[in-house]
Amino acid sequence: MAINRLLFKILPHMIVSNVATRESIMQLIGRKREIEIFKKILSSNQAEFIAVYGRRRVGKTFLVQQCTSHENLYLECTGIKDGKLEEQLHNFIKKFSHTFYPGLVLQTPKSWREAFELITLEAKKIPKTQKLVLFFDELPWLASRKSSFMQTLDYYWNTEWSHLPNVKLIVCGSAASWMLNNLINAKGGLYNRITRSILLEPFTLSETKEFLDQKGHKFSHKQTLDVYMVMGGVPYYLNHIVRSKSIAQNINELCFRKDGLLYSEFPRLFKSLFEDSALNLQIVKELAKHRYGIPFTKLAEKTGKKVGGRFKERLGELEATGFIQKFLPYGKKKRDHFYKVTDEYTLFYFKWIDEVVEGKNIPKGEDYWARVTQSPSWYAWAGYAFETICYKHVDCIIKGLGLSGIGCSASHWKYQPPFFNLKENGAEVDLLLDREDGAITLCEMKYTSNPFVIDKATALNLMKKIEVFKEQTKSYKQIFLSIVSAAGLKENVWSQELVHGIVSLEDLF
Repeated sequence: MAINRLLFKILPHMIVSNVATRESIMQLIGRKREIEIFKKILSSNQAEFIAVYGRRRVGKTFLVQQCTSHENLYLECTGIKDGKLEEQLHNFIKKFSHTFYPGLVLQTPKSWREAFELITLEAKKIPKTQKLVLFFDELPWLASRKSSFMQTLDYYWNTEWSHLPNVKLIVCGSAASWMLNNLINAKGGLYNRITRSILLEPFTLSETKEFLDQKGHKFSHKQTLDVYMVMGGVPYYLNHIVRSKSIAQNINELCFRKDGLLYSEFPRLFKSLFEDSALNLQIVKELAKHRYGIPFTKLAEKTGKKVGGRFKERLGELEATGFIQKFLPYGKKKRDHFYKVTDEYTLFYFKWIDEVVEGKNIPKGEDYWARVTQSPSWYAWAGYAFETICYKHVDCIIKGLGLSGIGCSASHWKYQPPFFNLKENGAEVDLLLDREDGAITLCEMKYTSNPFVIDKATALNLMKKIEVFKEQTKSYKQIFLSIVSAAGLKENVWSQELVHGIVSLEDLF
């Protein structure tokens, strides 16, 4: 279909360019790896097909816009949830017109084939030195069952766009399972067509502090950690923190009021991400009960599922989107993989919010959360949450211990004696760094408000733990003990004798 057949009328206003200036680019926080990827994509001399995926609210669309829309010819089309084909195509032609024929209203194409033919005609006209970015956002909503979107995309990429070196095709979606099954791990027409894929993850601690600083929140490292333990590094959640209120007040309103963002976010989050959200929710809910995770076979048993491909696929989806982590405890064989929840908001939701939603607990007063943070149960949970955050920042711990030049593999270790042997001691190591220099560093993570103090009882417990580890693992390696503390370590005779390294909260940033 020729363009002149689609012309309807010329709008009375002036033609405006869609190319923004660099001064209009909002500052991107972190995302250094992703920015470098986009720089390489835009500077490459070949057509590129990029898939961006990740959990909802993590900033995928913003990243793509900021990295690609400036100084390039840019066409963005966003899917409409539950939108009819005609609505999607009408939305497309408005964006197409804005990019290629600003000031004109074009006739809506009848199919995606007609729509992509329009793109192809324009792509062939532009100079080879001009980059054309085609960004299809919320791809799962565009590619409804009867739309033929994916089949048409496959055809035009293979026959036309992949032969145009200045075309950069980017697709994005929050429905992680759909993106994985239908695109990134697809076995059909688009198999092996993706030139690059980007899993966008939440901010790290340092990126979170940078983001909050940019928003005018002058939080200390400890205060940033307390926020991170509730909502992780999800930009959309962090953006709802109100400057004029304390952290406790913000959490109280966001998490424990019925109209609060994080009160009912969790079920919506899973429905938007996963096609089989009920099973994925069941898996996460079960894993949240086990602080140090459980083995794959036990997880399948607990959820009443068969150990098969479908169950593994669900675990893969949850792992790919950062909700859970697969790990191999020290000394275990490869078939003994464990799984644990690593998403901060998920852990917080099942510990504190879920019981409120279910009516098992009724938070009273605007100071509810401030009072909770003074309770022993909160300190116990905070210790667990801190350990999870430390696992995510293990590279910072390795650097803080001066081990960056030494190969280290991180894991967890636990020994539980047989139930009939009441005299034998069990032991658990929060974080174990198996080093390539003939040594092992055992890390103890401590979340305290004041510097951690090793008294005589604590020292004896630590010495016993090291003894049990040596005895049960039969390790020939040299053993070191390090403390990772949110408030530092108070030096005394016991710390001088036992501790070989200290990682502070500042090191995690």
